Amino acid sequence: MSKFPQGFMVGASTAAHQVEGNNIHSDYWVQENVEHSQFVEPSGDAVDHYNRYEEDIRMMAEAGLTAYRFSIEWARIEPKKGEFDDKEIEHYRKVIACCKENGIEPIVTMHHFTSPAWLISMGGWENEEVVDLFANYVKYVVERLGSELNYICTINEANMRLQLAAIMKKYMGSMGGGAKDAANADAMKKMAEAPKQDAPKEGDVQVGLNLGQGMNTMMMGMMECAKAFGLQDPRGIHTFVSMCTPQGDILVMKAHQAAKKVIKELYPDIKVGITLSLHDMQPEAGGEDAAAKEWDEEFRHYLPYIADDDFFGAQSYTRQCFDAEGNKYTPDGVELTQMGYEFYPQAIANVVRAVAKDFKGDIIVTENGMATADDSRRQEYIKTATAGLQECIADGIPLKGYMHWSLMDNFEWQKGFSMQFGLIAVDRSNMKRTAKESLYLLGSMATK
Repeated sequence: MSKFPQGFMVGASTAAHQVEGNNIHSDYWVQENVEHSQFVEPSGDAVDHYNRYEEDIRMMAEAGLTAYRFSIEWARIEPKKGEFDDKEIEHYRKVIACCKENGIEPIVTMHHFTSPAWLISMGGWENEEVVDLFANYVKYVVERLGSELNYICTINEANMRLQLAAIMKKYMGSMGGGAKDAANADAMKKMAEAPKQDAPKEGDVQVGLNLGQGMNTMMMGMMECAKAFGLQDPRGIHTFVSMCTPQGDILVMKAHQAAKKVIKELYPDIKVGITLSLHDMQPEAGGEDAAAKEWDEEFRHYLPYIADDDFFGAQSYTRQCFDAEGNKYTPDGVELTQMGYEFYPQAIANVVRAVAKDFKGDIIVTENGMATADDSRRQEYIKTATAGLQECIADGIPLKGYMHWSLMDNFEWQKGFSMQFGLIAVDRSNMKRTAKESLYLLGSMATK
C-alpha cells in the first residue's frame, strides 16, 4: 500500500457518548432509558473507553496511527447549568497527555451530537441562548486545555439536524401532514400506515436511526421523554439530532462562530473547523438540478459561516444517485453495509474534490468508513478510499489528514451495538479489545 506524505495525519475517530459509557447527565441517556425508548438498547457502559483509553490509544500507536479525533462531553463538563466539574476536565487532560506520550496528535471535537439534559429542558437547539451557552462551555474547556491542542472541531456534522428535517418533511408531506404534526396522534397513525416506499430509509442519513418501531410505542416514548425533560409537549424536545427549523439550523452555525471566536481569543494558533455530513452526489442525465440542490443544502449554504475557518472536516460514507426525474435511488444489485448504505468507498475522494471547489482552507477527512462484520470488506473500503485521497493530494488539494470511523466497534445511537464500524473489536462481556487487520492496514499508510 502507498503511504501518505510526511506530516499527513492518519488516524481514527470516536464520539464520547458512543464509547465512554455512563454519560448520565446527557440528553441521550434520558432518551435511552425511558420505558418505550426509540433506542434498541441503552448505552450503559458503552465500551468503557472512559477507563480504558490508555489501552485503546496504545493500540493505535502500536499499529502505526498518528492521530486520534475524539470528543469532549459537554454533559460531563457542565452537568448542571453553570456548574462545571474540574474532575472531568482533568480526565480529558489525561487523555490528551496519553495521546502525546504515544506520538498521537489529539484532534478534539467540542460537541458530537449529545448535549446536557438541562439544555434540552430549556428549549435545546431551537433556543437562541444555546449560542452563548455553548461558547461559555467551550471557553471553560479551552482555558484549561487549549495549551495542549493544535486542532479543535467545534461541532460534529452541523448539518445533521437539517438532513433529518428534510427526510421527515418529505415523509410527512407524502401523507398530507407537516413536520410540526409529528407528535400528533393522527399524523403518527398516518406514518404507520404509509406505503413502505414512501417511508424514510435508515440509509438516507448517515447516523444510526431505528425506524422500525410501531406507532403506539413511538408515541409513548415521545411522551415519556417530554416528561423526563420536564416538558409538556413532545414537540418541545429539540436535541441536536432531531428535526429543526431553518432558524435552528442557522443557530448551530452561530454557535460554531461564537465558539471559534472564543478559541481564537484564547489561543490564536489553534486550528479551528467544523464537520459536515456529506454525500457524493451522482446524477443521471436530467437529475443534475436535483443533485445540485441537495449539495447546496448539505454544504454550500453553510459556506458564509465557515469560509474563514482554518480547516473543514469532511465526513462521507457513500453516494446519492439521482434519476432523470431527480429522485434519489440506490442502484439495483449493489453491496450494502450493515447501515443500509451502498458500499461505495470512492465517495470520500469525490466529496473532497467537491468541497475544495468552494472551500479554500485545509481539509481533513474527519470520518469515513463502513459497518460490516467482514473485515476484509473494510480493508477493501480503506484501500479504495485512501487511494482516491492520495490522488487528491497529488492534484494539489490541501488535504491534511484521514480519520477513519471508527476506532472501535461502539454504540451506534438508536441502533445500539449491532453496527460494526471499528478497527478494533470489543467483547462487551469482558471489554476485551482485539485489533482487526484493518487497523494495521491503515497504520501502515502513515509516514512518521
